[in-house]
Amino acid sequence: MGVLIYDNADPPISIDDRALWHLKTLILTKLRRGESFSVSWEHANPGDPGYTTIWLHPSIPLRFVFDSPERPALNRLWLVELNDSAIDHGGIVLTPEQIHPGAGNGTDESQSSPSSLRSRAT
Repeated sequence: MGVLIYDNADPPISIDDRALWHLKTLILTKLRRGESFSVSWEHANPGDPGYTTIWLHPSIPLRFVFDSPERPALNRLWLVELNDSAIDHGGIVLTPEQIHPGAGNGTDESQSSPSSLRSRAT
């Protein structure tokens, strides 16, 4: 379980390492482009129902901390789905990873690099 430290907020935001790697890839791509946007997710703890949204801007401090030193293979389709949610919903909505056999989930880094994320005009 990794953490996202947003504007030195305490406590940090706990997110599964694999999901955090995907968010990091997408968030840093968007921040490098100078974009401001929101990231939203449902609370995973049954004792804490609800939904959280944070606003990200290039000037707000952000740090990603991972429990595992190994970078997982990125799921290109999940990156595209997360990117599309930013366009369709006005911000990134963290959804569970969907596995689509033989459809770009694997370890081909050329398919999962930040530069391969597509933007859609609305």
